[in-house]
Amino acid sequence: MNLPAPTISPSSLQLLQQMQALLVERDQKLVERDQKIASLEQQLAWFKQQLFGEKSEKRLIENPDQLSLGEILQDKPEEQEAPTETITYERRKKSRPEDCVTDQGLRFTDDVPVELIPMPAVEMQGEDADQYEVIDYKYTYRPAQRPASYVILKYQREVVRHKPSQTLTTVAAPSGLFDRSFADVSFIAGLLVEKYRFHAPLYRQHQKLESSGITISRGTLTHLEQRAGDLLKPIADEVLNSCLESGVLALDETPGKAGRKSKGKMQKGYFWCFYGDQDEMAFTFSTSRSGRVVEPYLKEFEGTLLTDGYPEYDRLCVKYPQITHAQCWTHSRRYFVKSQDAEPEATKEALDCIGAIYKVEDEIRKAELQGEEKREYRQQKAKPLVDQFFNWHEKQLQRLDLVKSNPLSKALGYVNKREKELRVYLDDPNVAIDTNHLERGLRCIPMGRKNWMFCWTEEGADNVAVFQTLIVSCLLAGIDPYKYFVDVLQRISLHPARDIRELIPRIWKEKFGANPLKSDLDK
Repeated sequence: MNLPAPTISPSSLQLLQQMQALLVERDQKLVERDQKIASLEQQLAWFKQQLFGEKSEKRLIENPDQLSLGEILQDKPEEQEAPTETITYERRKKSRPEDCVTDQGLRFTDDVPVELIPMPAVEMQGEDADQYEVIDYKYTYRPAQRPASYVILKYQREVVRHKPSQTLTTVAAPSGLFDRSFADVSFIAGLLVEKYRFHAPLYRQHQKLESSGITISRGTLTHLEQRAGDLLKPIADEVLNSCLESGVLALDETPGKAGRKSKGKMQKGYFWCFYGDQDEMAFTFSTSRSGRVVEPYLKEFEGTLLTDGYPEYDRLCVKYPQITHAQCWTHSRRYFVKSQDAEPEATKEALDCIGAIYKVEDEIRKAELQGEEKREYRQQKAKPLVDQFFNWHEKQLQRLDLVKSNPLSKALGYVNKREKELRVYLDDPNVAIDTNHLERGLRCIPMGRKNWMFCWTEEGADNVAVFQTLIVSCLLAGIDPYKYFVDVLQRISLHPARDIRELIPRIWKEKFGANPLKSDLDK
């Protein structure tokens, strides 16, 4: 018996369609929720890596017997808070020790080492020396510094009397680096090196001085730093000009706070870092990250600009066709590292291929290849690996199961837009494969930022750029920054302005490095 086909009323059909649409919408929301959870888990894993994991980008062999710091902290049982008690007492104010007080506002205790520097009178050494006699001494005190120690220089200035006329004369006080400043050049050089190479803020140096028995106001230390920055700025500007004359220029930026934005908030700024092909580095500061900040420097630049993936650099290179844009392989690799948890097999293929490319660079470094030999070696060894990487990359882009939120998709998209720039180093032996050398040089900014935190003013940030330009360039040239500052701070006021290039660290080493000017402490 044939049963009649069931009929569905229009209202029921409409209800079924609505339910089906709701189910589809629910499934989409579930997928989006799962993707969001996965993204949050990846972010959490990244933060744990930053806090507890290895910071090196080398692929290390895992040790199953070694616990990570995160695991140790995770398994550590909660400690019970110890009972506390409140104690109330009165403390008598300490009496101030008997300091040696000078007429220059400098005080120091008896346990501070003092070195005597005799300053004989000219009259006592001439033909008429028998006509004069020393009747007294006057003393001038100056704080000086040896690395990691403080010394007071005590200048013994003879007061002589001319016997026939009974007139008195005194040896003139030694001239200082700055007018009306009691600090020796060694003290100022040590102040700068302590703060900008070893990242000790002025307040910490002030505490160190007090613990050594020397009392100088923090305002005086700040004033000495500012005056030194004004004196050295022309040399730092010349280092930047030297970098811009390079055939290959590496450029990057790193954040730093300077100046007050509002009550309780600091203004965010950026230190722009230039690395020239003669191993020297220059810093400038700006409150903006816009490419317009460095555009005036790049207008006349002709050569290859090596950068990370910040889009502003690409915009500038398009605007100025005389600039060839090259990009960093390390930044590309970092995107694939972030996709390890989501796509372990595909990520391993990418990292292995990039590792093989870097192995070629290691072989070039060990063989000390330069020029055409280096270019040919890259063409023979590295170019096939680069081609293999981008062939793999093309196949991955065709995968239908990769969604946009997948970290591997972001890594593939990053590389896809930059293939041309990533291949530039293969044809130019002077172009590095990455910007690691630049990042090592600019590390002084985040290291200092962890200590002195911020700059009170933008002028202070400009001084940071000046001092770091000279210190980092000194270190790259194999120069002791302390000896360099002691010499240049004394030399610059007498040096012709037209020859200021001679005082940048790279050239200073050749002309003056063998016989630098010394402070009175070292004479």
